[in-house]
Amino acid sequence: MVPQTSNNLPISPILKKALDIFTLSRYISDNLIYDLAPLRKNGSEDPNIYFTGDIVQQSISLAPEILKAESKVFSEDKHKHVESLSQLTHVLYNNCERLEKSNSRGKEFLPLLRKELKKFKKLQRIWMLTL
Repeated sequence: MVPQTSNNLPISPILKKALDIFTLSRYISDNLIYDLAPLRKNGSEDPNIYFTGDIVQQSISLAPEILKAESKVFSEDKHKHVESLSQLTHVLYNNCERLEKSNSRGKEFLPLLRKELKKFKKLQRIWMLTL
C-alpha cells in the first residue's frame, strides 16, 4: 500500500525518505543520549550531546523544505528551498560523522543513517529535475 497525504495524494519517494530519516535520527538520538548525558569526572558535559539534538532538528526540517519547494510556482522560489534542503542534508551528514567519533555504544547506528542520507541525496538529484 502506498502512503498517502491527508488529501489522498500519494507521498513522493523523496518525502517518504525524509520521513524515514527523521524516524531513524530520532531513534539514534534517543540511544546516544543515554551514553552522552552523564557528566564527566571533571563535572563537564560531553559536547557531542548537542549533536544528537541537531540531527533530530535537521532531519525534521527536511520534509517541510520539500513541501515548500513543491508548492512554489516560480523557479527562483523553488531553488531557494532546494538549496536549503541541500544545506540541511550536508550539515546532517557532517553531524553524523561527528557523532561517530563520540564515546557511545549507540554510534553503531550512525553508518545506517549516513547510508540513508546518501540514498536521499540520489533521490534529491532526481527530484530537482522534476521541479
